[in-house]
Amino acid sequence: MSTLAALKFDNRYRRQLPGDTDPSSTPRQVTGAAWSPAIPRPASAPQCVSWSPEAAALLDLSAADCQSELFAQIFVGNHQLPGMQPYAMCYGGHQFGHWAGQLGDGRAINLGEVINAKGKHWTLQLKGAGPTPYSRHADGLAVLRSSVREYLCSEAMHHLGVPTTRALSLMLTGDQVERDMFYDGNSRWEPGAVVCRIAPSFVRFGSLEIFAARQDYALLQQLLDFTLKADFPELLPASGRAQKSTYVDWLAEVARRTAELVAHWMRVGFVHGVMNTDNLSVLGLTIDYGPYGWLEGYEPGWTPNTTDAQGRRYCYGAQPNIGQWNLVRLANAIYPLVGEAAPLEAALEEYARTYEVCRERDMAAKLGLHTFNTADDELVEALLALLQQTETDMTLFFRSLMDVELNAQQDLSDAQLMAPLQDAYYTEPDASLVSETGRWLRRYIARSRESLAAPNESMQTRRARMSSVNPKYVLRNYLAQQAIDRAENGDFSEIETLLDLLRRPYDEQPHYQQYAARRPEWARNRAGCSMLSCSS
Repeated sequence: MSTLAALKFDNRYRRQLPGDTDPSSTPRQVTGAAWSPAIPRPASAPQCVSWSPEAAALLDLSAADCQSELFAQIFVGNHQLPGMQPYAMCYGGHQFGHWAGQLGDGRAINLGEVINAKGKHWTLQLKGAGPTPYSRHADGLAVLRSSVREYLCSEAMHHLGVPTTRALSLMLTGDQVERDMFYDGNSRWEPGAVVCRIAPSFVRFGSLEIFAARQDYALLQQLLDFTLKADFPELLPASGRAQKSTYVDWLAEVARRTAELVAHWMRVGFVHGVMNTDNLSVLGLTIDYGPYGWLEGYEPGWTPNTTDAQGRRYCYGAQPNIGQWNLVRLANAIYPLVGEAAPLEAALEEYARTYEVCRERDMAAKLGLHTFNTADDELVEALLALLQQTETDMTLFFRSLMDVELNAQQDLSDAQLMAPLQDAYYTEPDASLVSETGRWLRRYIARSRESLAAPNESMQTRRARMSSVNPKYVLRNYLAQQAIDRAENGDFSEIETLLDLLRRPYDEQPHYQQYAARRPEWARNRAGCSMLSCSS
């Protein structure tokens, strides 16, 4: 029997929380319900573009399962297995700092919750499978270009060690979808696609905010109690019933996970681009890969989102503060269940505390230091200032730093000392930058030698520590766009190549050396290679 046909469903979200009584997909305000029934729109000619073996293993699916026609029909939305009960989730959110009211799954449909052989729940969610009551004036569909980006980045982030939702499959629907990529009146028809995302839960900050905003405190508590039991059982008292203190402990745990998540983003140079509260998972997972981007030149003010171009609210350097801001919104949402501000404020302090610990840990590892000392803050700030003096590739610079010889002779010139870093610069450094970088490197070498004096430390240990946190390969925007260009012409080989490459982002992989290169000049301002919109 196919493993697909034997998938075991336990749709606890739909079963244990109140649902919408209207079965239609007519756009509307849904009140008194955490979900609405939603049926995927049939696709005319499903085609499996790619599937992730690692994600499939989470569901105990074999290669034969994923290469079958049944797999394509299921994960494009054409076929429902016994036990599937498709639904869309109701939630709200703060978008760009303002309360947006009801949002919900406008182009996502949960097929159901699978229990794998280890007893773990995985929710199967199709993105781009058609309209739901939360689609407002949209069609609920997605196009190939955005779907390729979500599919590849979900898996790339996992292999980088960044908490994330996963991507099981990428399907073409065989239908065309009209999209205005930059909202400038130049729409075009594009190939439709569906990504199957999986996660233990897709509950967001905004899932709780919507019921607090509506003063539906009974449903607010019901959802939070459900979330505690399903995903945070270790926080519940022996009685199994949540108390006010349990809600406070939960907020502190969400704050801790969110801090760790944002620290990982900063470590690898990832910019989410749309850190609205409806796009933050209470599990601390990266969720909703829209106009994200990877830093090319190190620029804290860079945002990949065209909608954010003026205010830069969600730029790379602002992400830690936005994480805190969003958590305050979450605290406000659960305040009615606690009734006191002081405990919630104390719980929120876990964010800054955890983020600082993660930042120091990550910066020590990125620099190859055994520990991070207070004095190292100035060393780091001096480096980050240097990286902004000329366009410097963040990924390449930190990866190359481990090639700086700590036993370098003091009589080396500044230019000779920084020779291992040359590939990170988009233009030749001028004399002033060479001199400043040389001075910094001498300080760095001295500090690194001091760090290596720790017991049992060695040069090899230093390199291993640096190579384990400084990736050689990331999903650069231009690499994703090249894969999209080929896919739109029927060639999916580059998607598979990138999927394979990004499985081992910290390894040298000499046969993929050409993918560890600065952004080419042709990609500097090309659509999809620099900034993107939310259009999908």
